[in-house]
This record gives sequence, C-alpha cells and structure tokens, in this order.
Amino acid sequence: MQSDANHSDSDRFFVLTGGPGSGKTTLISALSKAGFHSTVEAGRAIIRDQATIGGPALPWNDPALFAELMLNWEMRSHALASAQAGPVFFDRGVPDIAGYLHVCGLPIPEHVEAATRTLRYNRKVFILPPWKEIFGEDSERKQDFQEAVRTHEAMVEVYTAFGYELVAVPCLPVEERLHFVLAAAGLSNIAAAK
Repeated sequence: MQSDANHSDSDRFFVLTGGPGSGKTTLISALSKAGFHSTVEAGRAIIRDQATIGGPALPWNDPALFAELMLNWEMRSHALASAQAGPVFFDRGVPDIAGYLHVCGLPIPEHVEAATRTLRYNRKVFILPPWKEIFGEDSERKQDFQEAVRTHEAMVEVYTAFGYELVAVPCLPVEERLHFVLAAAGLSNIAAAK
C-alpha cells in the first residue's frame, strides 16, 4: 500500500527515461544547472563502482544482480528525494528496472513489481527517444543502437503498464529540451524565479 508521503511526493517527482544514449543525463545536468534537484543514474554509477572493486554485479556478467543493485539505488534515490523540497528530476526510476529485466529476457520478480507499484512518481514521465546522431558507446555503455531502441520500447511498455502517461521529449538541442520539459511539467514559472 502506498503511504500518504509517497503519494504527495509523487506529484513533484519527475522521471526522465528511455534507451541509453538518448540524452537523459545531459538533460538532467541542465535541469540541475537551472536550480532543480535531481538524481544520479544508477546504472553508470554501479558499473563504475563494481569495476573499481572487481565486483560481480556488472550487466555483462550478472544482469539479475545488476538489476538488484539498481533497484536498491533507485529506492534510496526515491527516499532521499522525499527529504528535498520542491520538484525533483530522476535520471530513470524504479520502473526502469522492470524494463531492463524485460530487455534481458529475465522474469520480473514480485518484489520489483511491488517496488514499482509502491514508489510512485508524477503521472507524466518524460521519455527520450532513440537518437542515432548523439548515440555513442563507451566503457560503461556497451549496448549498440539496436539495444537502445529495444530499451526505449521496453520503457514505453513498462511505464504504460504501470499507469504513467509518457511525454516524448523531442530530439532538439538541450536548452530547447529543458524548456519543453519544464513547460510540460508546469514548472516554467518556477524556473524563471530561480
């Protein structure tokens, strides 16, 4: 059951999701520079940490364990955001874990579904579509563009299934994306006041 605190916070918690390499982290950075609270993407941070310590929870070694660490990260991000005042922008959310498992062909455990039902965000979820012109691979992002497309499709499916309304962010320069997201979130006036 959803607590009153989670319910009231959900209105001010905005998720940016989509496939890898679609510009989410760049947009989150622009939102932070505009004065909004934001979270750090779980996947890259976990890969960095696991690589540093020689840990087993890397997506190419143990995707199920990697998903568990991402779930813990996203749950903690949600809890920490509750202590912050005002809007918070999330670089992915708890439902992304279900989408990731789907892309990997792994079952979605009941506890992941429970977390997705319990820890809620604003009904409007911003989804950034695959954008080949900015997509790139690196040591932490080993997916190719086709996997980015499959991830995007999985996020559409999962977020829709859990009752979210997806708002597609157009493939535009980051400043224009920033203004689009703030307008769609009803936060343009707050941004102007910062």
